[in-house]
Amino acid sequence: MSQQEYPCEQCGASLTFTPGTDALHCEYCGHDTPIEQELVAIEELDYDAMIAALESETSTYEVLTVKCTSCGAQSTYDENIMADKCPFCGTAIVTSGQSQRLIQPKSLLPFNIKRSEAIKGFKTWVVGLWFAPNELKEKNNLDDRLQGIYIPHWTYDSDTITHYRGERGEHYWVTRTVNGERKRERRTRWYSASGVVQDRFNDVLVRASNSLPNKQADKLEPWNLHKLVPYKDDYLSGFKAETYQIGLKQGFHTAKKIMEPTIDHTICRDIGGDEQRINSKSTVYNDITFKHILLPVWISSYTYKEKVYRFLVNAQTGEVQGERPWSFWKIFFAVLAGLALAGVIYAVVMATQQS
Repeated sequence: MSQQEYPCEQCGASLTFTPGTDALHCEYCGHDTPIEQELVAIEELDYDAMIAALESETSTYEVLTVKCTSCGAQSTYDENIMADKCPFCGTAIVTSGQSQRLIQPKSLLPFNIKRSEAIKGFKTWVVGLWFAPNELKEKNNLDDRLQGIYIPHWTYDSDTITHYRGERGEHYWVTRTVNGERKRERRTRWYSASGVVQDRFNDVLVRASNSLPNKQADKLEPWNLHKLVPYKDDYLSGFKAETYQIGLKQGFHTAKKIMEPTIDHTICRDIGGDEQRINSKSTVYNDITFKHILLPVWISSYTYKEKVYRFLVNAQTGEVQGERPWSFWKIFFAVLAGLALAGVIYAVVMATQQS
């Protein structure tokens, strides 16, 4: 993670970005410094050209990265910081690592949800958990563990051309006599099918981090990417930014998997009929472009019975997701209560039938 600092022009204290605004705020004297807005379009970059640039080390910058030995989060720190805690799992980190060349982010979504709103969301989420241990609900104070972090993502655009072979199924009905009773049964005739289909994909989003629990992080979507702004260090003031762990090529392999269901749907629509089978397909990806973007997340971890659980808030929309422990005894007694209720209902039904 990298964290930028800017001095207040009035008192010299550090300024921080205020979520939901376009200004840096001084907590000491209250002065606000507007972030200079640049009328720059959010550009799509040529995928093949960037792959070539990576090999020649152009269009990149060099950073010292540190990897958490506990959760695997890959971060960058300022040179004067010798030790810190990993914001993803709370493990202590000594800042020794290796130098890497990385693609610079060109745009980001600024924080929109304030820290106080994220904490309120966490407390509401905890209260609403079914079968959560009482200790968790009593100890739902995040203190200083809640941190604002920009998570790296890739977006990909691509035109696709897919050659396929498959089968078209058409339903028909037959009448059979079974045990003297006539019944109608549905059957399917299958015919060979082949063809070529095209699709256009825009902003296929791929998270470039392995640091967050996939199940919860996926549920933070959707993100309103129409509100992306050109990257400026000012937006990182008071926050951290994770470096990507999933590279441009690896990210596109994931993007292909995300595109596949849409391609299959297009093929099935092209085959027609009542049912479809896809036996083989071959896809060519053309005019591939990408963006390296940063998306804002409030993140915290809490420990329950020596196990770390992580809590996430989409800092653009306020969507709350998190890992949670379960109370064995609450589930056990709920099952017993359910069985007892079922027994009472059964007894009442039987008594009614006998009367």
